Amino acid sequence: MTGDVFHKDCPAREVLGHLAGRWTILVLSALVAEPRRYHELRALVAGVSDKSLAATLRSLQQDGLVHREVGAGRPPSVTYSVTELGRGAATALNPLLDWIRANAAEITVRREE
Repeated sequence: MTGDVFHKDCPAREVLGHLAGRWTILVLSALVAEPRRYHELRALVAGVSDKSLAATLRSLQQDGLVHREVGAGRPPSVTYSVTELGRGAATALNPLLDWIRANAAEITVRREE
């Protein structure tokens, strides 16, 4: 069944799972600003492990949200950038990131109460 994300068999649920991943919004936001190499992303997204970053990039690439380009050279340079589809996702997710930034302190206080 397509289009009904509340239905257990809706294919959009898998996409929702990818977009709701812990590192996805941060990686998309970093790439929407400019294409980046792996080590630049790892440094920018503080706290992400190599395994998590690689899995996030792989998932975003499989979903068509991120493009991976391998350049010539030894070792080959790999650059990641958002696709138009990824830019649309980042545009939709950035207000959520802004809301989180604005409310994180209050949420943290309430959690500790």
